[in-house]
Amino acid sequence: MTQHVRDIMTSAPVTVGPHTSVAEVARVMRDRDLGAVLVTDGDQLRGLVTDRDLVVRSLAEGGDPEQTTVAGACSEDLVTVAPDDELDSAIRLMRDHAVRRVPVVDRGHAVGVVSLGDAAMERDPGSALGDISVARPNT
Repeated sequence: MTQHVRDIMTSAPVTVGPHTSVAEVARVMRDRDLGAVLVTDGDQLRGLVTDRDLVVRSLAEGGDPEQTTVAGACSEDLVTVAPDDELDSAIRLMRDHAVRRVPVVDRGHAVGVVSLGDAAMERDPGSALGDISVARPNT
């Protein structure tokens, strides 16, 4: 049976505005146990920012995380999928573009995120990637 992105995506993604501080985004990620959030400007998807993006594109540059906005840290050249796209197609897209997370967009609006971890859990829950994807981080 053909699987679709909507079958495994994380619905109702967490979003922040482009003028949100890097520190605030980091707190949102910590509090919601997320590795990525979508950056939106009104209804328009502007980018995706990961915890790694915050470190590499912002903190490593030496700016004040309370004053630096997420606009400079987010990936803006996004690859997106639709909820009705086939999961195999989404996985190929992730591989081709070397990305781990892809925003799911329906009629121009972000409605979810599908990740490599989601796909691993769906396809092979007993795999190392599947196990890591559901494991709670050590704190």
